[in-house]
Amino acid sequence: MTVSRRKIAVVTSSRADYAHVRWLLHELSRNPKIELQVIALGPHLSPLFGDTGKQVPRTSDRVRVEQIECLLDSDTDVGMAKTIGVATLGFADALARLRPDILVLIADRYEMLAPAAAALALRIPLAHVEGGEITVGAIDDAVRNALTKMSQLHFACTRNAARRIRGMGEEAWRITFSGSLSLDALRRERLLSAFQLQKQLGFVVDRETVVCLYHPVTMLGNTIEEADEVFAALEHLPNQIVFIYPNADAGSRELIRRAESFAQAHSRARVLVNLDHLTYLSLLKRSGALIGNSSSGIIESTTVGVPAANIGIRQLGREHAANVIDVPAKRNAIQAALHKALSPKFRKSIQRLKNPYGEGKAAQIISRVLASAPLGQKLLFKHAELL
Repeated sequence: MTVSRRKIAVVTSSRADYAHVRWLLHELSRNPKIELQVIALGPHLSPLFGDTGKQVPRTSDRVRVEQIECLLDSDTDVGMAKTIGVATLGFADALARLRPDILVLIADRYEMLAPAAAALALRIPLAHVEGGEITVGAIDDAVRNALTKMSQLHFACTRNAARRIRGMGEEAWRITFSGSLSLDALRRERLLSAFQLQKQLGFVVDRETVVCLYHPVTMLGNTIEEADEVFAALEHLPNQIVFIYPNADAGSRELIRRAESFAQAHSRARVLVNLDHLTYLSLLKRSGALIGNSSSGIIESTTVGVPAANIGIRQLGREHAANVIDVPAKRNAIQAALHKALSPKFRKSIQRLKNPYGEGKAAQIISRVLASAPLGQKLLFKHAELL
């Protein structure tokens, strides 16, 4: 008698979350009892943001891949709102076809509201990764909390985040401290050597190199309001500066234009559209400091032992280790933080810190829970004892 496999669908919308879920997909695809479904959408399918969907595995005997085209050719908050609507229509059709037993969502991108809403209407249980965290300056904060309350399983990246999820009324058995999926690559993969990295990028990266990864601040009416101070702080920095494209949020195109104009005016600056995760981590490891407002400066930087200047309000409230320097979006304060971050004394002081985001074993932990969690009403109905 043929035993049906448990259908697990994983949603990925961009380079940011795919770098996280890649090892989770690997673990799930190896389990003979699981039928893995992958749904790619949004920035993944956009040439402007590097066509990162090409990194997603193709449909095979072990993996079924669906693509949902939904990202509007826009750089406004209205475009973001309409993208959610288009994506919801696409997910209604895709999930009706796939009918997974569990749908896995990661983090807090606004596009993730679309699969969550469609799954809710179709009574498909959700498993959410990265709930319980705080980022005051981004709409991500509200998205993250909404996804938590809509989900039946929770995978927290820190123990404090797990406690917050419990405090939101979620049952303890549904919550697992997994650590962050973004650290799995650091434990399971060998980073590029200095020579390999130079060959890949076309230039040398050293301890004087500053990596800038700065995203729009989506809670502000003007999402790039803080950017003037960031670019002003970098204006007279003598170090090599490597800009990496921001996320596909309102204001991202203007940030790209600003970075490219800066690079044209300063020979020491370069702009990279997109990097695979291994190359990015290798760049980060060999650089002098990371500057910006990305979650990467909060999570991965600690494990690779690199100082990070966390600018402005986007990540305000997020838990981090001592290598992260919180700094207001003021040019003098940013310059002072960079001076501190690039000092050999500070770098020496932050080596071998304990990362609150775990030890790089999240994929194994999450896949094990997804493979064994009860299905049906026990999973779908919260507080079933009240029925």
